[in-house]
Amino acid sequence: MFPKPIEHSSARVRIGYQIVLPIALFLWLLPLLAIFLTSIRPAADINSGNIFGMPSDFLLIENYMAVFQQSKASMYLWNSVRTTVPTVILAVGLSCLTGYALSVYRFKWAVPLFFVFVAGNFVPFQILMVPVRDLSVSTGLYDTVTGLVLFHSAFQLGFCTLFMRNFIKALPYELIESARIDGVGEFKIFWYLVMPLVKPAIAALSVLIFTFIWNDFFWATVLIQGDHALPITAGVRALNGQFVSQWQLVSAASLLAAVPPVLMFFAMQKHFIAGLTLGATKG
Repeated sequence: MFPKPIEHSSARVRIGYQIVLPIALFLWLLPLLAIFLTSIRPAADINSGNIFGMPSDFLLIENYMAVFQQSKASMYLWNSVRTTVPTVILAVGLSCLTGYALSVYRFKWAVPLFFVFVAGNFVPFQILMVPVRDLSVSTGLYDTVTGLVLFHSAFQLGFCTLFMRNFIKALPYELIESARIDGVGEFKIFWYLVMPLVKPAIAALSVLIFTFIWNDFFWATVLIQGDHALPITAGVRALNGQFVSQWQLVSAASLLAAVPPVLMFFAMQKHFIAGLTLGATKG
């Protein structure tokens, strides 16, 4: 049912694995390396067709400084923070409440209600573009960070509820029953008993949602029009003019936009792995 660990394989398989793994890793990182090389090239290299060769000059500091000088990159980064952090707090916080209710309370509509949350994950979000845009315009949320936060939270709530409900469901129900017998209130059970036990799951979910929202381009393009609320993923387009394409600056801005999720992952790596493996074994 599960793949055989490489340590238990034959010597020939282990040697082949050690040879293939670095090659596969290099191929996987090759596009990222190409983007980095593009980000430090002079514009003359790209205009002359030197796209995949070694740069004729290394403009690391100049190109990355030009990103902030020739665009509103600092404002775009701040807009991404203003959008991502509240969305993570709102989506994860609400999913903890809904996950607790759907996994602990034994009522008739618990399973159908849970399926409603899950069903939302199977709807292609592209078909929601027009109604969501019309709704944001009619409610005054179009072209605002608040609207982007609310819609992101709504779209992510189904996945977050599925994630948290399954983790809370894996906890021993006897713990909650014992606390109720002792007269502990429901909110205290949720806050002081359940939440500390699922902290790794909350950390893992927070990293996933942070990455999803920070890297979003589709809804930022659909719901935001002005620079005042545009996140960095959509704001990098400002570095390409009407007649001139500055791909070296676009590449530099793209790498700058990728730094916060990477830092978030490494900062939460221990909790992220613990959250993903929580409940994976028994005994």
